[in-house]
Amino acid sequence: MRKSIGILAIIGWALTIAVTLYMLLDVSFDLRQAPIAVQANEGLGIPADAVLAVGALGLACTTLYVIPQTAVLGAILLTGFLGGAVMTHLRVHGSLHDMGENVAIGLAAWGGLWLRDPRVRALLPIRRV
Repeated sequence: MRKSIGILAIIGWALTIAVTLYMLLDVSFDLRQAPIAVQANEGLGIPADAVLAVGALGLACTTLYVIPQTAVLGAILLTGFLGGAVMTHLRVHGSLHDMGENVAIGLAAWGGLWLRDPRVRALLPIRRV
């Protein structure tokens, strides 16, 4: 008998796909060492020879996040990756937009995981007072 997928799981997967596509687009510039990525990273104090490694780490975290068996580990690592980006922007007095974007992606990643995985909902319940 086939299990039906609920509306929460559908919304969760939609968020997961959106986060994944965003991250793949974002790290693609680093992985290609596109001039815009190199310049942007240098402006944040990240040397040009580290841009490829930043892209590879972002890709690894995203890959783990999108695979159901490793999604929780991926979400934890992705949170750390995005938190590092926020801290980097804070350190150089970067824009609130860039910091907020990273926080929003992290929240969307966990929201997608929470909605699509009942085990995560059980671990992190929303409690009513």
